[in-house]
Amino acid sequence: MGVLSVLRIAGSALTAQRLRMDVTAGNIANAEATATPEGGPYRREQVVFAPKRASALVDSARPSPSGRTPQAGGVQVQAIVQDPSPTRLVYEPDHPDARPDGYVEFPNVDMVTEMTDMLSASRAYEANITVINVAKSMAQRALDIGRG
Repeated sequence: MGVLSVLRIAGSALTAQRLRMDVTAGNIANAEATATPEGGPYRREQVVFAPKRASALVDSARPSPSGRTPQAGGVQVQAIVQDPSPTRLVYEPDHPDARPDGYVEFPNVDMVTEMTDMLSASRAYEANITVINVAKSMAQRALDIGRG
């Protein structure tokens, strides 16, 4: 696997994790939103990842010179989906969005889960930055060897 492949794969992971952090931040920001334009409380969103196939530059059906068939070429966001878990019912009869029985439907956002997801996405982002820096360093050392 060449340096450019490593950079492309790590770059796709950076993009995916950044979107994951953005979606998580949106969940946190809407944790108390009891009314949305669609009606009802905000629903937690989740990012669904899928492997990205090797680029069009490489015919993935044809084996490489080493005899192996190229596999994944990184990660991509397949979809952003709403979490189907139930909303929280809280008895607040004075709330403007209270039902006739006095209960309010609050979003299905759990702050512990969101902070865990944010930390996980942040760590994955940092790990891919490290991969990019190591690949750049290796490429630079190869160039230095070639000059010497």
